[in-house]
Amino acid sequence: MLPLDVARRLLLAAGLGAAIGLEREYMQKPAGLRTNILIALGSALFTIVSMAVAGRGGTPDRIAAQVVTGIGFLGGGAILRSGKTVQGMTTAATIWVNAAIGMAAGAGEYALATGSTIITLIVLAVLPPIERYFSRRRDRTQEAKEQ
Repeated sequence: MLPLDVARRLLLAAGLGAAIGLEREYMQKPAGLRTNILIALGSALFTIVSMAVAGRGGTPDRIAAQVVTGIGFLGGGAILRSGKTVQGMTTAATIWVNAAIGMAAGAGEYALATGSTIITLIVLAVLPPIERYFSRRRDRTQEAKEQ
């Protein structure tokens, strides 16, 4: 792979990770700008390395599987449970999907990486108000049942 192609893939991964990280920073959520850039960049780098290893008779699937496992540990660390309340699921899922986006960018799947980032940003920006609506509705229904 040419150095320019490697740079393009890494820069795309970093840029897409930054887009997700900016949304997380704006919403004052954990795993913000730097974290998301590093997750996407690291995933892209591991993917590029695994492709280089495959060219020498290695198997790229092993490295990809270990990226997924490692990201699982990062995501698991973002989840907190207190009684019946679980927090950090969206952060964990964002870490997970961001790693996949980085892997896609590292594999040269630019449209897949970019499209997935756009969908992720829509999910992160559009769905919270809808979730709040249903949560308030559920709370009102619960209050009515208690009276």
